Amino acid sequence: MEIIHKQHVAELILRVFCGIIFLYQGYDKLFKVKIKGVTEAFQINAQKNNIPQFMLIGSAVYTSVVEFFGGLLLILGLFKGYALALLGLDLILVGIAFSMLEPVWDMRHVFPRLIMVIALLVLPHSWEILSLDYLLFNK
Repeated sequence: MEIIHKQHVAELILRVFCGIIFLYQGYDKLFKVKIKGVTEAFQINAQKNNIPQFMLIGSAVYTSVVEFFGGLLLILGLFKGYALALLGLDLILVGIAFSMLEPVWDMRHVFPRLIMVIALLVLPHSWEILSLDYLLFNK
């Protein structure tokens, strides 16, 4: 049994906090606003920028599902690397979409998520002992 140090707790706090933010964002998009509401919110701007409907719907589905399940996986510490890669792609898509709709857009909601995802990607694996990945896959 490893001794738990403050860096293990720091990784846990950062991972769970980031996961909560993504989980609830995805939850809202899937279960409250729903995919139709998400696409309707961007429909007019998408049409102005000649973005095909299938891309708008596809992006809405991808971001909603990945944010919900990626957030859940981060909270659990399960398949963290895959979850972070998918959430990173999610943030890239969001950045592209917002930049196409409005070249100078408010990044106050996206940038902190980007920083947390990058930080979690670069933290040493030895800090991840408070996770299901560690319990299930550590040899």
